[in-house]
Amino acid sequence: MKLLMISGDRSVLAGKRGAFWYTLEEFSKHWERIDVICPQQSQPLTLNPQPLFGNVYFHPSPHKLWYQPFWIQKCGARLIDEFRHDVMTVHDYPPFYNGIGARLLLRRHHLKSVLEIHHIVGWPMPASFIERIGYWLTRLVISGHTNHFDVVRTVSSSVKNQLVRLGVSSANISIVPSFYLDASVLKPAFEAEKKYDVVFCGRLTKNKGLSILIEALEDLPGKKLLVIGDGPERKRCEDQVRRSDMSDRVRFAGWLPDQLSVIRELRTARVFVLPSLSEGGPRIALEAMALGLPVIATRVGVLPDVIEDGTNGVFTTGEPEDLRTNIAALLLDGAKRTAIGQAGTKILLRFERTKLIREYAEFLKDVRC
Repeated sequence: MKLLMISGDRSVLAGKRGAFWYTLEEFSKHWERIDVICPQQSQPLTLNPQPLFGNVYFHPSPHKLWYQPFWIQKCGARLIDEFRHDVMTVHDYPPFYNGIGARLLLRRHHLKSVLEIHHIVGWPMPASFIERIGYWLTRLVISGHTNHFDVVRTVSSSVKNQLVRLGVSSANISIVPSFYLDASVLKPAFEAEKKYDVVFCGRLTKNKGLSILIEALEDLPGKKLLVIGDGPERKRCEDQVRRSDMSDRVRFAGWLPDQLSVIRELRTARVFVLPSLSEGGPRIALEAMALGLPVIATRVGVLPDVIEDGTNGVFTTGEPEDLRTNIAALLLDGAKRTAIGQAGTKILLRFERTKLIREYAEFLKDVRC
């Protein structure tokens, strides 16, 4: 069977081996051909023109983002005419240009279609004015928008429940998790050398809450923070660290080349913290749990589905004082850190990569018009 994917991903064609790259690596085994329509790249393409994994073809737009719905319609029509895809899946979010483009395409080329809403922007808490607009735009359009597709896929019960509250029919929503954990590399290492007290990992955007974490650590003298990731908030957070006279105890590692590099760095810390304001996953928190790191996180994305507070993780309100209290408590109690870390490793049984990706492929193949 052949799959058409409408994606907003820019990382793979930029040469980054992130979550989407690793998903496609396994996902490609379940399809004869996968075509991915994606936005214009901001950097020169670094990939070999040969298909990724032998059967995954990328089709980046040659135009700016405003043209994306029309590129999806034009490129998608050409691909469907040539390859006769069996199903189309659309990863969508405000301003919904992927879904709008898919709707234009479906007017003249009818095929099974899945709208994927992994994350409701600005919910439960917006990190910026733009996210606030994104949330209100979602409230305005999502109910009618989803009616143009055969199925809506989301990845956690919290997102499904919020979509239902926004008027989407519960009967039309399927929960199909996308938090693929690779047991072959996510092996606990409780005896690894610890160079840092706290580690943060993620794209450095406002909604991830890194600046709040830095503020929380100001009043924990001597505690060291490792920051893995890059993004538009990096300079602002680096400036915050300098102003707070914390440069000697905060290291910005930047974007690391592959998953194994990230894992090696994660293992150098005692506690993983991610105080996101809104989130679709976060997959990295589940990976940290799998590695045996005690996780402190906000109640976002899939985490309310998987964390039992105080047993296999710790919930925080995300406010600086609450973060500071929880971090200090775990750093002082080695036995509790170990117990929470060991309990967290069971997450591997729930989100094993090969099994979940096979189930995702079967879900798409079984969609009924």
